[in-house]
Amino acid sequence: MVKKARKKHNCKGKTSFIIIDAQSVKNTDTAKYKGYDAGKKVSGIKRHIAVDSQGLLHAICITTANITDREGATTLLRQNTKRLSRVKNVMVDGGYRGEAFANSVKSILDETVTTEVAKRDELHTFKVIPKRWVVERSFAWLEKNRRLWKNCERHLNTSLQFTNLAFMALLLKRL
Repeated sequence: MVKKARKKHNCKGKTSFIIIDAQSVKNTDTAKYKGYDAGKKVSGIKRHIAVDSQGLLHAICITTANITDREGATTLLRQNTKRLSRVKNVMVDGGYRGEAFANSVKSILDETVTTEVAKRDELHTFKVIPKRWVVERSFAWLEKNRRLWKNCERHLNTSLQFTNLAFMALLLKRL
């Protein structure tokens, strides 16, 4: 379905540019798997997603919140290597900086893949970073689904399937 939506907007079926980010989501008391994200002070799960320049989902991975953004992104890339076979550029935020992460992206996808870290110029000031807002908008689309505000699923796979379902509904509206 992503291929059809991209072709409708005169783009190739597979993307060569992805933006990766993670979102921490609080758990309810019914959730079985949980971790603690000390940076965001959230007990729950993390959604790691890779979207294209239109905000369309190309890869997703759900982990407990104690998994770092870099570890989650590496898992995301490993699980979706075939889908991301044409990717040449990866954009991430400052939480993914470091030579080790860039090298792991190259080893998983391809040696020619470049990793760009979008940085803020000044601390404590709000500024829209070009292209980075696209992934944040994708997370906002997810928040429109009542069931995804908090994680109330007992298993991580159920949470993954509801997130996929939300993106499919979005794609159907676009087609």
